[in-house]
Amino acid sequence: MIGRKSGGMTAIDIPSRPIFAPHRPDRRRFLAAAGLLALAGLAGCTSVRTGEGAGASRSAARLVAGIRSANGSGPLSPDVRLEQAALQQAGYMAGATRMVHTTGWGKDFSSRVKGNGIEGAAAENIAEGRMDEKRLFDIWMNSPPHRRNLLDPRFTRFGLAYVRSGKDPDWRYWALVLGR
Repeated sequence: MIGRKSGGMTAIDIPSRPIFAPHRPDRRRFLAAAGLLALAGLAGCTSVRTGEGAGASRSAARLVAGIRSANGSGPLSPDVRLEQAALQQAGYMAGATRMVHTTGWGKDFSSRVKGNGIEGAAAENIAEGRMDEKRLFDIWMNSPPHRRNLLDPRFTRFGLAYVRSGKDPDWRYWALVLGR
C-alpha cells in the first residue's frame, strides 16, 4: 500500500495481485486484506474528505518567508515528507473531529515524524476553525509556544496541510510540521 498525491487528493495504491490466496494461507496477507476492508468501510461511512489541503505548503511559502524574515529568522522551504506528516495529522483530527497531537492508533508526533523518514529536530503546530492561511499564521504568531516553533532557527523546512470537516466545508483541521 503506497500513498500518493493525485490532483490534490491522497490516493492509495492497491496491489494488483490477490492479497489473500485461500490455497496458501498467510497471516500477514489476511491481516492486510482485513485492514483494507476496514479502511474501505470507514471511507464509505465518513464524510471527511482527506487530502484537500495537500499542497498548502507551496501556497503558504511566501507568507511563511515574510513572517520569518520580519522576525530575523532564515527562510523555510516546503518539504514533501513534512507535508505528508502534516496531512496525516490533519486527516486524523478531521476524522476524530478534535484537535490533538496524537492519534487514536497510538501514534504520537515523534512516531509520525520517524514513520515519514524525518530525522533531527521537529515541531508541530495544529489548529482548527474557519480560517485561511493568513488568519492561521496570525493566530500562531500571537501564541508564544506556536510563535517559538515558527521562528525556531533550527528549522529550515516545513510542511503545511489541512483537511476539511465533513460537517462544515468551511471548517478546517490544520497541521504544520517543521524540521531541518
